[in-house]
Amino acid sequence: MTERTLYAERMNLIETSASAAMSERAREMKADGVDVIALSSGQPDFPTPDHVIDAANAAAKRGETKYTTTSGSIELKDAVIEKFERENSLTFGRDEIIVGNGAKQVLFNAVMAWTGVGDEIILPAPYYIPYLDMIRFAEGKAVIVTCGADQNFKLTPKQLAEAITPKTRWLLLNSPSNPTGAVYEEEDLRALADVLLNHPGVGVITDDIYEHITFDGLKFATIAQVEPRLRDRTVTINGVSKAYAMTGWRVGYAGTTAEMVLQMTKLQSLVTSGASSIGQAASIAALQGPQDFLKDRARSFEERRDLIVSMLNQATGLSCPTPKGAFYVYPSCAGVIGRKTPSGQVIENDQEFVQYLLETENVAAVHGAVYGVSPHFRISYASSVEELTEACTRIQRACAALTD
Repeated sequence: MTERTLYAERMNLIETSASAAMSERAREMKADGVDVIALSSGQPDFPTPDHVIDAANAAAKRGETKYTTTSGSIELKDAVIEKFERENSLTFGRDEIIVGNGAKQVLFNAVMAWTGVGDEIILPAPYYIPYLDMIRFAEGKAVIVTCGADQNFKLTPKQLAEAITPKTRWLLLNSPSNPTGAVYEEEDLRALADVLLNHPGVGVITDDIYEHITFDGLKFATIAQVEPRLRDRTVTINGVSKAYAMTGWRVGYAGTTAEMVLQMTKLQSLVTSGASSIGQAASIAALQGPQDFLKDRARSFEERRDLIVSMLNQATGLSCPTPKGAFYVYPSCAGVIGRKTPSGQVIENDQEFVQYLLETENVAAVHGAVYGVSPHFRISYASSVEELTEACTRIQRACAALTD
């Protein structure tokens, strides 16, 4: 009799997150007293605003510590509805809003509830690592479309049209992008929407979590806003994690049709019974409170972007495009592939390069292969200017030490 594994075979469909693994490795090294600079984690270094914390504290003292409605409290749904109207010119009813434990759970709900076995999801690469695992776990098929630096890491209308088949169920968009910082501007979305209008069976899942972090005067747009005729086949996902520095509060949300929300809620009821009541109270304060500080924080990220792009482009063998949003850069390391480290090891790929950075200079980054496009690596610049300057100095030193 063949010995049975202790875990379900479906677990082989997903991988441990490379960015999480690198961040964990950096934490372990720090605990051991190593002077590590971790640029692998995608979370703002700003504090959660005081008024948000105060709102959470007040809610707890009022006894708002029980279950809310699975799909989100009425009060938070109303705040989300107001946000969509105010910032995105999108109108939803309460039954068209779902709140979950972070935007990631909302996205997982959408993929799992609305993807059948063999359904195809068009996934532009580079992509956020969990997207691919979600598609696989749902037993769908990821149709990966490579979007390189020569096209600003963005899907073109021609690529979209060529990728659509009778089995296509979704296009998955993320703008501003993790890992590249690419931003689909209004004209980009208009061109993609024109293709989608010819394919009524294809929906859009759009992850807008970095909405408030755009640079160079760019105005954020989301596809259902640009083309209202796509509204009823779009799941517009957002959350409070990035803009309001609330990654640990775990609250995300989406606006879509009532039927989509119903099916997503059924899944959420099974898995988590909904988001934290205190997290939801805090999110109401975030969405309804002062918003001016968001621009100040975006300006701070823009300054850090300029610093890190400049310093990385001074490193031998690296080429770093200038992103338009989020807080990541995705430099090419093609110029260091094939070169030798001081120990004599030949760097064969981007994974070996980031391992070299960690081992020799104690800088933690994430290799590009896990995002679908090599040879690149991802750096999060949601760190202090001092840390970024030191990290880039170390990277420059590591690159200079390589030989032919």
